[in-house]
Amino acid sequence: MSGKPQYDEQAVIEAAMTVFWRHGYAAASISDLTSATGLSRSSLYQRFGDKEGLFQEAVTHYTGRVLRRMSKIDGATPRHMVEAMLRDFLPKKSASDRPAGCMLARSNAEQADLPDAARALVRQGVLGQHAIFARLIQQARQHKQLPASVEVDEMAWYYLGILHAVMNLPQAGATPAAMAGMVDLAMSVWPA
Repeated sequence: MSGKPQYDEQAVIEAAMTVFWRHGYAAASISDLTSATGLSRSSLYQRFGDKEGLFQEAVTHYTGRVLRRMSKIDGATPRHMVEAMLRDFLPKKSASDRPAGCMLARSNAEQADLPDAARALVRQGVLGQHAIFARLIQQARQHKQLPASVEVDEMAWYYLGILHAVMNLPQAGATPAAMAGMVDLAMSVWPA
């Protein structure tokens, strides 16, 4: 069938996502991407336009996945849901070859190297994470589980900062016990 890709597009995007997640946008070469995806240069350019187009697809894929995971967390109260979310992202020992850390946090750190459209997508992903925390904190305020004086936006950024720390500090040597302790400490400051 001419005109129809002869590859699994989702698998290609997943493979590219892993390359960008592991190496970052600037350090990921076209050779790295063609090697990981199995696509030829011409197929990559034909389908995605360029490295930026493939990066945008990878970020969109990653963002959807992480936001779905965050949104699926269950708990009896918004506070329990925030705590469960932080604990769900604690590092786990596994045989996975998934890169460590958070692709959005990594990409956010290299904003200066990102093209404008890619930078906007990364920012949108981080804001999506923030919105999930803000929604839970707002629900807690509405149900009188937090004082009305609590600043929702600030508190959402605080817990998003904890989430990013939990996901990224193990790469710097933080132990799983230290990260679990960080979650305990973060939850101890949840206002009564």
